[in-house]
Amino acid sequence: MFQQTYKGKRVLVTGHTGFKGGWLVLWLKEMGAEVCGYALAPNTKPNLFETAHVGDRIKSVTGDLRDRTLLNKTFQDFHPEIVFHLAAQPLVRLSYAEPVLTYETNVMGTLNTLEAARTCGSVKAFVNITTDKCYENKEVSRGYKEDEPMGGYDMYSSSKGCVEILSASYRRSFLQEDGYALATARAGNVIGGGDWALDRLIPDCVRSIEAGQEIEIRSPAATRPWQHVLEPLSGYLLLGHLLYTQGKKYAEGFNLGPKSDSVLTVADVAQQVVKDYGKGCVKVHKRDNLHEANLLMLDITKAAHVLGWTPTYTAQQAIAKTVDWYKKFYEGGQDMHAFTLQQIHEYEEKITWKKN
Repeated sequence: MFQQTYKGKRVLVTGHTGFKGGWLVLWLKEMGAEVCGYALAPNTKPNLFETAHVGDRIKSVTGDLRDRTLLNKTFQDFHPEIVFHLAAQPLVRLSYAEPVLTYETNVMGTLNTLEAARTCGSVKAFVNITTDKCYENKEVSRGYKEDEPMGGYDMYSSSKGCVEILSASYRRSFLQEDGYALATARAGNVIGGGDWALDRLIPDCVRSIEAGQEIEIRSPAATRPWQHVLEPLSGYLLLGHLLYTQGKKYAEGFNLGPKSDSVLTVADVAQQVVKDYGKGCVKVHKRDNLHEANLLMLDITKAAHVLGWTPTYTAQQAIAKTVDWYKKFYEGGQDMHAFTLQQIHEYEEKITWKKN
């Protein structure tokens, strides 16, 4: 699928102890990459990093993006050829409580990582992961395209808009001639097994179901583009492959969201989780006064035409795969490392764009 680009390559992943980063590391290892991870320790218990043994057979560095000395040393020691930058403060609601931390981590942390990659001299391809929330969201009933204005109402979303602007500026300022190929990737609401972060819909649903409690949702009518974690990861890997093999031709921003029919309301997703789990019930909870977008979609035409990438799973399939992972975990006795790899292989078998 990626023409063995990653086999034997030195790949550095920031945020490898997180949900998306953990899945990405496992996939890279399956393809024969030599992986180094740089991140804070997992901040939930349980977590995918420990549950699926993500840290086995990789170099794992516990560090903060704001620690330039350790970050630079990690790059200099490992000499990565490809970088996937996922580390971030990723929660909208936490950004209201920790605005300075959010900006220091997401904006300055990204600048520190871009600089570490430039000064180490070995990097050829850099995939910078942002979010669909980077756009100035006017809650229009269509998907946002890559050339639309960056923005963001809350501190998390605006910090990611800043990261997009920073990346474009950094590319023009330092990477035009001899520098590495830098692209940004924007995904939708990502779901999948092993995410236990607070204020995320499916983890919250699972926690309530396992505790025998009602599932309380704040914004039942809010719509989101739901996608399984392997969808954007396949796009990141494809983008990394193209940047590494063909250079700056693909050094720009790409939306890697789901198809338009995968945009569902929060209430629909919660009800689907209950149905797939076989137990639980949903209750609409009184909403607090923190602003959260009600409507947000991505236009993925560019990714389809330029990269040849298209989504594989429907939202219903993504929810079913996610619920299946959690059910296996809570049933106990299951090797979650093996089961996570099984879901990766099942996804690979269903991908259609690999034939293009």
